[in-house]
Amino acid sequence: MSDLPLDQVKTLLAVVDEQSFDAAAARLHVTPSAVSQRVKALEQRTGRVLLLRTKPVSLTPSGKVIVRFARSLAQLEQDALTELGLGAATRTLSIAVNADSLATWFLPVLAALPESLGICFDLQREDEGHTAELLREGLVMAAVTASPQPVQGCTSHRLGRMRYRAMASPAFVARWLAAGPLPVQLPAAPVIVFDRKDEMQDRFLRALTRRRSFTLVRHYIPASESFTDAVAAGLGWGMVPEAQAAARGDALVDLAPDRPIDVPLYWQQWKLDSPALAAVADAVAQGAKAALR
Repeated sequence: MSDLPLDQVKTLLAVVDEQSFDAAAARLHVTPSAVSQRVKALEQRTGRVLLLRTKPVSLTPSGKVIVRFARSLAQLEQDALTELGLGAATRTLSIAVNADSLATWFLPVLAALPESLGICFDLQREDEGHTAELLREGLVMAAVTASPQPVQGCTSHRLGRMRYRAMASPAFVARWLAAGPLPVQLPAAPVIVFDRKDEMQDRFLRALTRRRSFTLVRHYIPASESFTDAVAAGLGWGMVPEAQAAARGDALVDLAPDRPIDVPLYWQQWKLDSPALAAVADAVAQGAKAALR
């Protein structure tokens, strides 16, 4: 194999981004049959299965390699055309961000970027412990992540620490926690958890009690603002970003002021000579410096 046909590579990327052959066909202005034939031809050329025909589609390890190449190529092509004045006025950057950063400091950073850069953002929300996986899969070009170890082909830079505090409403404290010491009462009290990947509440309880078995009364609320709303409403206690907790004032009580949890955050991005990506990286670093510890 001497090369990878670019039309086939771009078609594979379109299928992954659009999550189906039909949607990719509409984006590329071809028939679904043509999309299927291009992907199959690319698989024959590489001698590898690249795509699992599930709903939505998913990549094999070999497919992830091709998609990383395709996304890098697409970004370089956009940058070159823009610099030559031959391309569209906008270019798209795909970034993975954890929900709490999205709800606090990250969006103002993007909003402050000059419009002259012509950047469209494709943000994918994911837990900070899992955003690096989207980089490995080639689904994003950069990520806010808790992982300091660079993904292969990426650079990693420390942004700072996001601080979380164990918070509850005054009414919740009176009902569930007033009868005894916090390490005794809290493990049996209802708790708010972001999603099944969120281990922060259990991490706090393990440090507080040295136990590993806690309440089964768990409310899963996978949205940052709604999570804090649920804590303020008294549905349960939870680990709330310090900035969000401060904004609620007396509506929330810090259960353990001397026991915050700090989550280090890093910016990982592909090693790609892209002016647009470099501008975003600089802005994120400056924004994090102001917002994080």
